[in-house]
Amino acid sequence: MSKAIFYHAGCPVCVDAEQMILDYLDKSKTTTEVVHLGNDQSRIEEAEKVGVKSVPALVIDGNVYHINFGASLADVKG
Repeated sequence: MSKAIFYHAGCPVCVDAEQMILDYLDKSKTTTEVVHLGNDQSRIEEAEKVGVKSVPALVIDGNVYHINFGASLADVKG
């Protein structure tokens, strides 16, 4: 089974992408986790290590897919 992690920061672009993307993932083939980096800044380093540069971003089996552009990780760090 594939693992998908959706990283976002709660902005309108991120929330819209979350709703759209997660509805399309096949739940019988993919486990999903949503990480709100604005609320859980302890996970920012994890996101950086896997290659996330901006949010919203979807990581599936270690492959990063940047979706639109809501904010850079530097902006999320504050």
